[in-house]
Amino acid sequence: MDLAATIHNIERSSSALSTQSVAQMHERLSWFRDLPEQQRTMVTVVAEAGVNQFLQWLRSEGQDLGSSDEVFEAAPVRLARAISLQQTVALIQIVIDVVEEQVPQLAAEGEEAALQDAVLRFSREIAFAAARVYARAAETRGAWDARLQAMLVDALLRGDAGDDLMGRAAALGWSETKSVTVVVGNSPGGEASLVLHSVQRAARRHGLDVLAGVHGRRLIVLLGNADNPTVVVDEVLGLFGDGPVVIGPTANGLSEATESASAAVTGHRAAVAWPEAPRPVHANELLPERAIASDDNARRQLRDGVYLKLKRSGGELLETMDAFVSSGGVLEGASRELYVHPNTVRYRLKRIEEVTGFNPSKPHDNFALRVGLAIGRLGTNQTPGASSS
Repeated sequence: MDLAATIHNIERSSSALSTQSVAQMHERLSWFRDLPEQQRTMVTVVAEAGVNQFLQWLRSEGQDLGSSDEVFEAAPVRLARAISLQQTVALIQIVIDVVEEQVPQLAAEGEEAALQDAVLRFSREIAFAAARVYARAAETRGAWDARLQAMLVDALLRGDAGDDLMGRAAALGWSETKSVTVVVGNSPGGEASLVLHSVQRAARRHGLDVLAGVHGRRLIVLLGNADNPTVVVDEVLGLFGDGPVVIGPTANGLSEATESASAAVTGHRAAVAWPEAPRPVHANELLPERAIASDDNARRQLRDGVYLKLKRSGGELLETMDAFVSSGGVLEGASRELYVHPNTVRYRLKRIEEVTGFNPSKPHDNFALRVGLAIGRLGTNQTPGASSS
């Protein structure tokens, strides 16, 4: 394919072809007219590079097809962030259309068909080059997002909830949210960026803000503005690996999400002590297991929410709980031990549930009550100078 005369004509017209292409973009694409000046300039540079690369390709007689990626070297990543792949293809098509329209003027005598064929072949190569550039940009962005999210999760677990944390979240597109819920489960395994991509895609289906990180073997997910976290987590359980999935208490914004993260992580660690736990399970349902696993917040919640509340509600509730436990959870046995009617025991058990939120007749709630009473009594019987949990 010897197109020396045609190549010479295109060289003389390259600047005019680029100018015409940009003019056509202004005329045919409203979104191009709305781009900031800097981004329109980048597109102009790429258009000029495209014409020059077409010339080099013709000189090599169409053999150097792999070099078409060089068209985008002027502004590869920045261009990919400024406009979408679909928009880029539209721009490329305009440049090709302009060159095709000029084939009769650009081609030397007898070379019209050859030039037309060359334009079509090169346009195909440019389209593939654009797809490769966007794929690389997406891959780079995905890897960076995965690292940034991992850093944010690490900071949250350390309790760093200052402006730096908010800045990192903003860089990931996290909006100001009214509530944040932290969910912890085992990672399904595989590349972290792919795991996080699946989480992001699932969150978008539910219209949620989401941040996530693979922390060791755990997948930690932050859900923003989830009105009913349990329902949402139920629908995305497949994102987690086998084992428990723990939902932390809802926090008022990212700056207060450290406690939710701590509860969810310690709950996930302690969940093995409750084999029958539901999946997902709320961190507050794991208070006794967390307390045994040395979670000071869980111990404090049980002490305040069980022992102190029952003590303040009258000695008969503490006494009834002790009798109910010692009788093996048999209502009649507790009534005999207390010398009261079974209905009195039944009423007091109902009052215990109202006061603490735990039902003494349910095995796991009963366990939580017993642990709470034990922690409370240990705290009141510490030697002077000992610290209270």
